[in-house]
Amino acid sequence: MARHFPYPSAAHAMSLTIPTIASLFASHGSQLYGGEAISQAEHACQAAWLAEQAGEDDALIVACLLHDLGHLLFEQGEQDLAQGKDDLHQYRLLPFLRHWLPDEVVVPIGMHVDAKRYLCVTEPGYQDRLSEASSLSLALQGGVMDVDAAARFAAQPHAGRAIALRRYDDAAKRVGWVVPDIEYFLPRLAALASE
Repeated sequence: MARHFPYPSAAHAMSLTIPTIASLFASHGSQLYGGEAISQAEHACQAAWLAEQAGEDDALIVACLLHDLGHLLFEQGEQDLAQGKDDLHQYRLLPFLRHWLPDEVVVPIGMHVDAKRYLCVTEPGYQDRLSEASSLSLALQGGVMDVDAAARFAAQPHAGRAIALRRYDDAAKRVGWVVPDIEYFLPRLAALASE
């Protein structure tokens, strides 16, 4: 089941807009993605591109694009994972998105870490296929779910979308793979936004 942590309400969160998101990717997107050999921006765009190529709807494509935006927003350091720090990016980002994006985008973002924990217990071989960095972060993020927690996770609204997001997240770590950049996906974000 999802862990719950205090974070500011939307009223107390800074206003995120499409230009500020583009600016975050421009200013911090070149940082390495959590111990992987690609950048934050490459990872985000690869995940969104994979979802688009699979025929997913705009909400899931945008969720893939923004799922790790919390790392950029809260300036996770490249060494944080190695130092045993979990920045709780999946939770801390939510107040910045809730007031202007639909649940179909926001809820899977908040659940994508727990989706990894869920798949570890429900899908044979899944944990063995995780990248080294993803395996390391798994321990920091609560480890493999037990069977009861997995059943509770699966019963939540948008669990299936969170699992799909997780699969694109796992696959979006290809060094040297050229996909469209952030600007390509922004019209999809704009179409969903209620700014």
